Amino acid sequence: MENSTEGVVARSLDLFLRSPVHVVGEVSMLIRHNLLRQLNTLDGIEVVMAHPQALAQCQNWLSQHLPKAEKRAVSSNAEGARLAATNPAWAGIASERAAAQFGLHIVSHAIQDEAYNRTRFAVIALPQTLAMPPASGRDCTSLVVSVPNRPGAVHDLLVPLKNNGVSMTRFESRPAKSGQWEYYFYIDIAGHPSQPHVAAALQELQGLCAFYKVLGAYPVNE
Repeated sequence: MENSTEGVVARSLDLFLRSPVHVVGEVSMLIRHNLLRQLNTLDGIEVVMAHPQALAQCQNWLSQHLPKAEKRAVSSNAEGARLAATNPAWAGIASERAAAQFGLHIVSHAIQDEAYNRTRFAVIALPQTLAMPPASGRDCTSLVVSVPNRPGAVHDLLVPLKNNGVSMTRFESRPAKSGQWEYYFYIDIAGHPSQPHVAAALQELQGLCAFYKVLGAYPVNE
């Protein structure tokens, strides 16, 4: 869902809007990117392939060490490693496990621009498969809303949270893609809908929205 270097993964947010799944957990992982190749040298690399997020998280290193190489976005880091195994002039950005799987050398370790590069992943399920987890005492509730296009509408979203003592921990906007300069707002708040003050805030918030959807409530991963 989110990376500490590059911010929100926009495509993931867009998919939540249309998908029937809900979020039942989150995992925060320290991400290490490695440069993988058939040959154990940086010389002669013409193309570097990885998921767009990985390319962005390593852009300073790539600009310094491989300024002339083409940076090519692919569907996943694993796919980049697989393709790198087919051409000695290609390299991929991926994990040590991918290097072992595809028989590649790790030409350079930990090439991410930030040493403490972390990514927050969502654990998702269909509601009929796995219900919303009960309150743990340290929870996050995620929702997506839209509001009428009028002055002060976005500001008004904060009022129910403030009045009920609920903290907002994340606020992201994404275009509604309607051609009308309208937006969806993705909000994380501290707490669980089973808590009375959170339930009251959500009920008031829903009354202000043209669109309202709770994406899930789940324990916070420290």
